[in-house]
Amino acid sequence: MPDIKPILLVEDNPNDLELTLHALERSLLANEVVIARDGAEAVDWLKLAGAHKGRVTGDPAVVLLDLKLPKLDGLQVLERIKTDDDLKHIPVVMLTASKEESDLVRSYSLGVNAFVVKPVDFKDFFKAIQDVCVFWAILNEPHPPRRREQAMKVTEV
Repeated sequence: MPDIKPILLVEDNPNDLELTLHALERSLLANEVVIARDGAEAVDWLKLAGAHKGRVTGDPAVVLLDLKLPKLDGLQVLERIKTDDDLKHIPVVMLTASKEESDLVRSYSLGVNAFVVKPVDFKDFFKAIQDVCVFWAILNEPHPPRRREQAMKVTEV
């Protein structure tokens, strides 16, 4: 059985973060949820840099990315992911309150895998989060491990 990959949730709004975590908890997924509260922290986590330099290697099953973030906004994070040869295969779902057509168009032009507008109704919000995560964390067949990731595996004897 393949390793269960984490879900990287990039969200700065405490209320949206709490709701999203609750929805994920109710979905009964076994995936660990890694939280980044700004765009720079998300990029550091993905690139094993900064405070995340020593973390266990491995890509997330999916990045749930808010659009409006401090330090680096969601579009800047998306661009960094999709232009990096080591990261571009990672699925990114823009999860946002924005209904701006320009945000939608820009996200898809940068390579987002899905663009989900956060429903206002709690029940609809929970269902949307659960559906997105079940698809990307369970149903989707992930990209094979990166060579860098394979080379870094260590076995103790």
